[in-house]
Amino acid sequence: MAVLLSRSASSSLLLTKRLARVGHFRCFSHTFHFQQTTAARMEVELTAPNGRKWMQPLGLFINNEFMKGGSGQTIASINPTTEEEICSVAAASADDVDVAVEAARKAFRDASWKSLSGTERGALMTKLAELVEQHAETLATIETLDNGKPYSVSISEDVPEVVKVLKYYAGYADKNFGQVIDVGPEKFAYTIKEPVGVCGQIIPWNYPLDMAAWKLGPALCCGNTVVLKLAEQTPLSMLYLAKLIKEAGFPPGVVNIINGYGREAGAALVQHPKVDKVAFTGSTATGKEIMKMASATMKNITLETGGKSPLIVFEDADLENAVTWSHGGIMSNQGQICTATSRILVHEKVYDEFVEKFKAKVKEISVVGDPFEETTFQGPQVTKAQYERVLSFIESGRSEGATIAMGGEPAPQKGKGFYIAPTVFTNVKPSMKIFREEIFGPCVAMVSFKTEEEALDLANDTTYGLGAAVFTKDLVRAHRVAREIEAGMVWINSSNDSDFRVPFGGVKQSGIGRELGEAGLQPYCNIKAIHVNMAG
Repeated sequence: MAVLLSRSASSSLLLTKRLARVGHFRCFSHTFHFQQTTAARMEVELTAPNGRKWMQPLGLFINNEFMKGGSGQTIASINPTTEEEICSVAAASADDVDVAVEAARKAFRDASWKSLSGTERGALMTKLAELVEQHAETLATIETLDNGKPYSVSISEDVPEVVKVLKYYAGYADKNFGQVIDVGPEKFAYTIKEPVGVCGQIIPWNYPLDMAAWKLGPALCCGNTVVLKLAEQTPLSMLYLAKLIKEAGFPPGVVNIINGYGREAGAALVQHPKVDKVAFTGSTATGKEIMKMASATMKNITLETGGKSPLIVFEDADLENAVTWSHGGIMSNQGQICTATSRILVHEKVYDEFVEKFKAKVKEISVVGDPFEETTFQGPQVTKAQYERVLSFIESGRSEGATIAMGGEPAPQKGKGFYIAPTVFTNVKPSMKIFREEIFGPCVAMVSFKTEEEALDLANDTTYGLGAAVFTKDLVRAHRVAREIEAGMVWINSSNDSDFRVPFGGVKQSGIGRELGEAGLQPYCNIKAIHVNMAG
């Protein structure tokens, strides 16, 4: 692991100035020349605050090559720590999406991919996982720079998750069998699992690397080809990983990675007639629009959308354990987690004690600061828009009468950055906006309850149903409550303790389908039944 350097020990992010043919990309509000490494001028050398240097791809990755978008449009990637521009990347138009889809369609039918055995596909995926491991420090650096999450998290959690997911599905590539069905001696009936085809995948900005792995893993395992649209706010880490896809030996067109705005590139991908499946992670509102657009061609869809997950603390719970897990369940990743347990429901007998212990835990753990500093637990929100959105929720809570027991204000570092102090709301009513809507920031609403029935009513009083947590020493009650909570996932005596081997997904307006685990393969396969008349 590279030694982390403080901001004082390293300069701000620099673009290395090289003599080249004309080509300008802005960085930190200044204009720099960048090294032209290809005819299309699709790379630039960057240096991060921790001293790591790399060649950053800037183009659309189609057919194993980076290319400039046909429209010439670009998207500026902003460092949320400094509020300054890192670089600009190509933005895909609808025509560019069409080129990427055609490349994926051609690759899907080509023998270089179609004729590979599951074992051979798995070997390619394993090679990619090994390359990710080799480039872990660079990938973690890019993720932190572009997203704002602590480097300690990127290197110890996010990049290893990519490796684990790829290796897991690599192992499944030659074990995803059909079956023989006994229907009597006159017929031989069996099923085979076939890839769906071209998959349009759209990932969010909160976990760029991990969300891409969650989608690429099962899709490639099953033999599909992919057009992956990156979040326009955080494209850099996956563009770097695209180079590793080519290096691993995947045939051209099997994985295509594009940058672009959702309203143009995303919409074009979802509506494209040659895309067979759409997988999306993001907001519920966008998920609904995707459902509408995909319905025109009746596409296979997987949606993982919003959440407002409850965490219930009963009077017999181990409060120290409950506080530790509930803190991580909402405050990690700057609160930008779809499954964040952002509504904490505490039995009235232990409510006051829990609130005080929780506040103490925030003061102890939630160190707000430069994400490249070793001591930082909470970095900035990912964008100015998200920063302002979270602050608007805080103001809503204040105006509706909730008590801000802690935080509730911007927390700039050296006068810059999209930082918000971790915020604790008490005296919250279930009718309040902060209790009902997804904030997606370091904000938690705490409510007391008297009975198990009341706790369940509060927990289920939401349009969402992604995750939930229950804290109690009574395992009979724990299992009973877990069955009654309307959610796709329930953690008992922990929170957000997900695992790549276990299905992940929600109910109600939190999504359709499952990712991860063996269940994650199902959306990427069609089951074909074959009937053989033995008498014939």
